Amino acid sequence: MGLFVFLPLVLPLTAWPMARLAEQHLHPRTATRLLTGVAAVMALCSTVCLALVMVVGTAQLPGNPLPDGWSDPQVRAAVPYDEVVGKAAIPALCAVVVASARALWRHGRVRRRAHRALAGLPGTSVAVLPDDVPYAYALPGGRRGRVVVTTALLDRLDPAERRALFAHERAHLTARHHRFLLAVRLAALANPFLRPLRTAVSFTAERWADEEAARAVGSRRTVATAIGKAALVSRGTPVATLAGLAAPGPVPRRVAALLGPAPAARTWPSVFTSVGLAAWAAAFGTAVSAMSSANSAVTMFLILRAATPL
Repeated sequence: MGLFVFLPLVLPLTAWPMARLAEQHLHPRTATRLLTGVAAVMALCSTVCLALVMVVGTAQLPGNPLPDGWSDPQVRAAVPYDEVVGKAAIPALCAVVVASARALWRHGRVRRRAHRALAGLPGTSVAVLPDDVPYAYALPGGRRGRVVVTTALLDRLDPAERRALFAHERAHLTARHHRFLLAVRLAALANPFLRPLRTAVSFTAERWADEEAARAVGSRRTVATAIGKAALVSRGTPVATLAGLAAPGPVPRRVAALLGPAPAARTWPSVFTSVGLAAWAAAFGTAVSAMSSANSAVTMFLILRAATPL
């Protein structure tokens, strides 16, 4: 394996240029799917390699339940600096597992609490809450999910802007943006180098919903006005895991994008552009990461199999 086992831990750096350029030049739908896919694959590869390194470190601990052969010099030689890196990988992988489990538990708890809070309301696709705090969000669950909005926010929007609000939230539900947001959140927990991709997907998912709302209401300016008004009076959604019209982030950039022409719906950028070069660099980094983790996993399996007494 050699140093190749560490490549998936640092290759997410190759996706940083694409994260910035994709949210500026690609259609939000394409950018969201592309960045989420890259983040998920790279996070999986880095976690696999971290687990392989951890095996070497765990086998050196006294009293471990692993076979004695797994601590042989031949096994430790497969990982450079096994004395330091192997043992450091143990708390690192434990931290990744705990943080990911906590994020999944919190995500599920927020959804369950939100659904319980709406249990007494009619089972319509839109739930209007009599609340003095202005906010709106898309609550996934069931077949279609629900759009939750307060009367305080509706009172501040005119009829056309209300239609834009509902179209935006329905776009979140229809495209299942909560899955993209959860995937990049877990990826960033697995590898901190993937945090720029999480930030980019949070923005592109909102832009995706903005474009769908503009197409539904037939006016980009109306959606831009609704976003601006909601941002001025709202503090965002009650919980960060729920997508909403006035989600935290660069609202001026969203408004500026809506006041301009609609983005071209390209599935893959041209290689002769800056975003195309960045996308191919990220794709290359993802491929190398996948090959490195697969090669390391197979090599480690063969080494451990040979070191395990029959």
